[in-house]
Amino acid sequence: MKKGDLGIDLGTSSLLVYQKEKGLVIDEPSVIAVEKKTKRIIAIGKEAKEMMGRTPRDIEAVRPIRDGVIADYTIIEKALQELLRRTRPKFSFTKPSVVVGVPAKVTSVERRAVVEAALSAGASKVYLVLEPVAAAVGTELDIFDSIGSLVVDIGGGTTDIAVISLGGIVVSKSLRIAGDAMDEAIIKYIKKKYKFYIGQATAEEIKMRIGKAFPTLETYELEVRGRDAIMGLPGNIRINSEDVLEAITPILQDLVLSLKQVLEETPPEIASDIIDRGIVLTGGGAMISGLPELFIQETGIKTVLAPDPRTCVAFGLGKLLDDDSKLERVAVNSK
Repeated sequence: MKKGDLGIDLGTSSLLVYQKEKGLVIDEPSVIAVEKKTKRIIAIGKEAKEMMGRTPRDIEAVRPIRDGVIADYTIIEKALQELLRRTRPKFSFTKPSVVVGVPAKVTSVERRAVVEAALSAGASKVYLVLEPVAAAVGTELDIFDSIGSLVVDIGGGTTDIAVISLGGIVVSKSLRIAGDAMDEAIIKYIKKKYKFYIGQATAEEIKMRIGKAFPTLETYELEVRGRDAIMGLPGNIRINSEDVLEAITPILQDLVLSLKQVLEETPPEIASDIIDRGIVLTGGGAMISGLPELFIQETGIKTVLAPDPRTCVAFGLGKLLDDDSKLERVAVNSK
């Protein structure tokens, strides 16, 4: 790989771009504001996210990545063009090679959509790497030795649970529930219990500031703004950590059940490695307080949160940019 090549984490919640020899150069919310008729991009990232719920009728702020895969091919192609433009020198005519992280259970059709979008956006070559593999590389795990590792990568739209050894996935499970599902659960819970409407951005703030996944942790309160469902007027209410825990418990139960299923399918030799190494949590959705404690209680296995879980995939892709042989080993396709 050459100078200027890119590692791109196309997340449901964030767009992260790692540039070879420069590091993380783009970290933006995965939101794009477009004109409805022309599909012309008005804004990308933070600026577009601030428009959500505030746009006039001819403009919409959308999330082009849903459940970890491309939902709108045209928009994501234009977004990739913009991301590539931001990372290239003004008068450069070279096209970068691009490594893109994709969910573990992505279909062949979804893979092809990602590759074609990146090529159309201006990439010279496209490599696809499974996100749990990239996340493991980003956490400094040596996935190329014979010792097994277990990574739980909880993003915005998908959760990937993967046992990795010798550079490949031995057992995995991919769920279309993650951080965004928790946000939706909080919205529905508050509407039902308090007869109060809040938006997704507010739900995410509640989850990150006072949310907890383990009952014995301290309870906090947060005052939030929204709209009274009965009166129809703006107002404020106070939400606490117990509310969040009750709202997201069904999702946590699904995550624990899937984790146990993966452990049950893991070969005994690798299972003993996991007991020694423990479980590593990555992804922005893993940052809710108490998740390691929950997994420890339910599995009896040491569980740790990666130092910077939200950027593990991007930094893992960046490390693979520095080693062609390892990239070739883990790429699920190249074009």
